Amino acid sequence: MAATENVKRSLFGLNGILGMLIATLLLLGILAFLVTWAIKVQRISQVNPYDPTPIVSNLDNLKTNSKENKQFAFKDAK
Repeated sequence: MAATENVKRSLFGLNGILGMLIATLLLLGILAFLVTWAIKVQRISQVNPYDPTPIVSNLDNLKTNSKENKQFAFKDAK
């Protein structure tokens, strides 16, 4: 059997430089999206901070399995 050499190689194929550039741009795009999303979440949290008082205000009367526990559940921020 004769050894065959791969002569259809391309430097700019999807497995070469072009593929590396596409992957890099995709990762940079994902990074930019996540950073802007994190900044948006931080700004919303700065204006509307978390208030734990509705949850931990009075847990003395909390029972294991009771429908009355709904008064201790999470409440939306104002």
